[in-house]
Amino acid sequence: MRSLLRKFLSGRPPLHRIEGIAFEGDTMRTRFVDGRVIELPLSMFPRLLHGTPEERNHWRLIGPATGIHWPDLDEDISAEGILAGKPSLEGEGSFRRWLAQRAVRQGSV
Repeated sequence: MRSLLRKFLSGRPPLHRIEGIAFEGDTMRTRFVDGRVIELPLSMFPRLLHGTPEERNHWRLIGPATGIHWPDLDEDISAEGILAGKPSLEGEGSFRRWLAQRAVRQGSV
């Protein structure tokens, strides 16, 4: 029975698929294939907030359009997280290390 259910579910498209994203000021706007648009403040995602417009606009969809990856910022956000309004769960220590490494790479230290 479980294998039959798993087989049935594996053939179904994901429920929440992202179509695209855009940034305006301090807001990230996510469009879903079903027509929903969710706007969230960049303050919920510190790496995006500290990224340049070029870094924020360098993204790709991951999985079957169920997440977004920013390679320049080493950030991943899921469609479910966006829909639920969940902020980044990155700890403060990890974020500070990322900022320090970023400063070294950019030659600001």
